[in-house]
Order: sequence, then C-alpha cells, then structure tokens
Amino acid sequence: MYMYICMYKIPKNKTKRNNTLARNRSTLRYGMNTKKWGYHLLLDCADGDLKLISSRKNISSFVNELVKKIDMKKYGKLWINRFALHDESKSGISFMQMIETSNITGHFIDKTGNFYIDVFSCKPYDQHVVVQLVKKYFKPVKIRQRFIYRD
Repeated sequence: MYMYICMYKIPKNKTKRNNTLARNRSTLRYGMNTKKWGYHLLLDCADGDLKLISSRKNISSFVNELVKKIDMKKYGKLWINRFALHDESKSGISFMQMIETSNITGHFIDKTGNFYIDVFSCKPYDQHVVVQLVKKYFKPVKIRQRFIYRD
C-alpha cells in the first residue's frame, strides 16, 4: 500500500537549504503544487434498478470488473454491508474497496434507487469506463458526474 503525505509545513529557518525551500514556497505550500496528486470521480445516480442496487452479488461483480477495467490493484477484501438501517430513507448497501492507490466507495438507497459512487486514486484512470460500467450494472435513469483533480 502506498502512503502519501500531502500536508507539510516548510520551515522558515534561514539556512541555505531552507532558503531553497522558501523560494519554492509558492508551489509547495502545504502540498499545493502544480502536479496532480489525485483524480476523484463523484457520481450521483438517480433511479437505478432496485433489484440490481440491492444485490450484493451484482455490486461485488461491478467492483471486480471496475478494478480490472481501470487497471487498479485491490488492497484487501471488499467491504460490503447493509447500512443506515436506522433511517429507511437512507438505508441500503454500502461498499468500500481499498486499492493500492486509494479507494472506491458507494452507497445505494433501497427506497429511491438513488446511489452514489466515488473513485479516488493518485493513479490516472478513464472516468468514462467507470460511467459505462455503472450504466451496465445498475441502469440509472440519470447520472450527475463531477471530476476533481486533487493537488
């Protein structure tokens, strides 16, 4: 598993080494730099097929195919469980699959068919592949897609 530290403070000492860091302060400040650190796709999906979004087997198959298609490596087993049982308007299956470069998560709401999937990785991937697999496995009527570059 990769471990990343994205928040750090540049020392203000006046040594030669620290002066070099101070000159680069504008691009290195607290991990904010010009390089992309991560890629985060957020999908808000409406009116998925209720049978498909409530099937652990279907969700597991989706995660397995997704990991392969976007060329990621699983880190540990898929966590999948019924969640938010205290509130019928929010209850459904949640999942989390750690990958070597971060994680894939989701929550499906039984009552409405709405669901939310996030794919976060410091390794680039094709977001269109993710959307196509979501359509294939869950058949949502509508998908709102946001893609964020983390830095």
